[in-house]
Amino acid sequence: MDAAERLFVTRGWASTGMRDVAQEAGVAIETVYKHFDSKRALLQAVMDIAVVGDEAAVPLADRPEFAALGRGPRRDRIAAAAAVARGVHERTAAFGMVLREAAPSDPQMAEVLRATRQRQRADVAAGVTLIIGRPPTEQETDELWALLSPELYLLTVHEAGWSPAAYERWIATLLDRAVPARASKEDR
Repeated sequence: MDAAERLFVTRGWASTGMRDVAQEAGVAIETVYKHFDSKRALLQAVMDIAVVGDEAAVPLADRPEFAALGRGPRRDRIAAAAAVARGVHERTAAFGMVLREAAPSDPQMAEVLRATRQRQRADVAAGVTLIIGRPPTEQETDELWALLSPELYLLTVHEAGWSPAAYERWIATLLDRAVPARASKEDR
């Protein structure tokens, strides 16, 4: 998995083959195929681990750091959201580039990209629900999904040279402006 991650991130989709992964890992190609029946399945497994940061089969929305979006005063919930976004993007932004590279020429990868974006949108909606105490409207979801997109992280951190900490501070400021307040005294 580590070898696959390194190669996908440094070489991209087209230049990474199963044989390359086996060689990088120091194992026989049959070993790689024993665990993953395709390059797509291998990339999906690597991305799934990257999203949450470990191999535990616990979805992001079921993790303590995600639950923190629903606890404490608004500033703490917003800070928790910014921290989750930063963490996920730090671990996965490069894979987003790999997916966008692969999608135009590979229908299965195009479907993985579509499903990944829909999962991201659903995670944003779930997180906003915790922060504001109600399901967000479609427009609120779309606005915040765009704001928290991996593309915006890539532009600021990878292209403009911001530190991940600077991104996190900035995104917290934007979230504070963009996320609706709860209808309780807690947010007033």
